Amino acid sequence: MAPLLEYVALLRGINVGGHKPVAMSELRDLLAGLGFVDVRSLLQSGNLVLRGDARTGGRLERTLETEAAQRLGLETDCFVRTATEWKAVVSRNPFPTEAERDPAHLVVMFLKEPPKAKDVAALRAAITGPEIVRATGMHAYIVYPNGIGRSRLTNTLIERTLGTRGTGRNWNTVLKLGALLR
Repeated sequence: MAPLLEYVALLRGINVGGHKPVAMSELRDLLAGLGFVDVRSLLQSGNLVLRGDARTGGRLERTLETEAAQRLGLETDCFVRTATEWKAVVSRNPFPTEAERDPAHLVVMFLKEPPKAKDVAALRAAITGPEIVRATGMHAYIVYPNGIGRSRLTNTLIERTLGTRGTGRNWNTVLKLGALLR
């Protein structure tokens, strides 16, 4: 039997402000029913760690999106990274000082597609506040020094400018999910 790979799966926008409510136990059961093992969740906002057979991230994302819609009536985007990819997200953080000083205001946006350099430049040009953005591969690291709630650098603006869907997690959550990996 081939060794199982470990993945982090992020579901976008569930259990936030009463939108797309779903119990984490339902998601864990769904994944177990699909053949995944050691399914663990963090918080109530669609953060999952699981082990399963080797699949590409894109293929696994499509499977999770389809099965969540069919079995739970949950229409959402899923973002999957292998354990190795997750560790690279942590090690490639371009804002180590901010991560140490104020991890709740450092956000990693997990993207469906890597943005083009011109789109990243356009996003930086669109920033009207103190936020700072760096993008590498399928991730954008964003520092929100004054917090996310009042920032004009919204998820909608980020997605529209970068031309791809995304979901954000603050640095504390990124590290906690990393700690759940074997």
